[in-house]
Amino acid sequence: MNRRHWLGASLGAIGAVGAGVAASLSPMAAWASNSGWPNRPIRMVVPFPAGGSTDMVARYLAQGLGERLGAPVVVDNRAGAAGNIGTDAVAKAAPDGYTIGLVTSGPLVNNKFLYKSMPFDGDKDLTPIALVCEIPMVFVSNPEQLKVRSLKEFVEAAKAKPSAFSVATPGNGTIGHLALADLSQTVGVRLQDVPYRGDTPALTDLLGGVVQAISAPVSTFIPNIQAGKLRGLAVTSGTRFPGLPDVPTAKEQGIDQTATVWFAMVGPAGMPAPMVQRLNAEINRLLESPQGKSKLQQYGGVVASGAPALLRQRIEADGQKWQRVIKTAQIKLD
Repeated sequence: MNRRHWLGASLGAIGAVGAGVAASLSPMAAWASNSGWPNRPIRMVVPFPAGGSTDMVARYLAQGLGERLGAPVVVDNRAGAAGNIGTDAVAKAAPDGYTIGLVTSGPLVNNKFLYKSMPFDGDKDLTPIALVCEIPMVFVSNPEQLKVRSLKEFVEAAKAKPSAFSVATPGNGTIGHLALADLSQTVGVRLQDVPYRGDTPALTDLLGGVVQAISAPVSTFIPNIQAGKLRGLAVTSGTRFPGLPDVPTAKEQGIDQTATVWFAMVGPAGMPAPMVQRLNAEINRLLESPQGKSKLQQYGGVVASGAPALLRQRIEADGQKWQRVIKTAQIKLD
């Protein structure tokens, strides 16, 4: 073989090897190496005020994602209309990976059944990226005012004398309100709802004996339950909440109820699949680490990671459930 033929054959062999290596790269890796994303800060919209549990989880994710992606992730709080304003900002953003949102099951599922009109279509205008965590509802009582020791006993007492018991919730249309309506429908007794403007004023009145119990996300009540100032009658998750292992689930007490608020990362419709896969993978790695699990538990959350398809399934399943509850209870926000 002369030198020219030898060189041509060698270059051909190198090209074949290169093609084989390229073919062996995953689509996500190949896309990431060529797209240059991200090369500027990413905005993470939170449709609730700063300082709440959604905001705290968002800031933990923002720091971790920024380190893993090599670009800053900046939290942008856009509160209002039960999460609709901030979620709408995500829905109307460019699908370029520089605007994502950490939202809850409220604007993603429940609000479309509570409001006559919505500024966005959650099924069409958003891209599911990842489930993040879920926070169970808890029914709590003041042990100095109410001597029942479980949700089952509370329900039995309420059936015997419904007018004697009132249950505070964080406000009309909140998941605490919906969980109470669901409980009423499940056990067949109408429990009196007393709506408040958030968890804290409801907690104040419970400690003061104004109301007999509260239905709300567990986050706000963990310290008082641990200290014995409040009694956890039941959590409404499928399994016991790790932060309150002594509080039984409703199902353990023969009451067929599950109700949680869950957080999810979404983006505008039309985001490239490799970008969604990269974000999903990095979020799952953060959440499934020992630090991630511990951090979420501090906020009352339990990791609920998985593929984007799992989030889509959760949206559909919860939509069927809460539409029925909301319609039966005739709950409206406008």
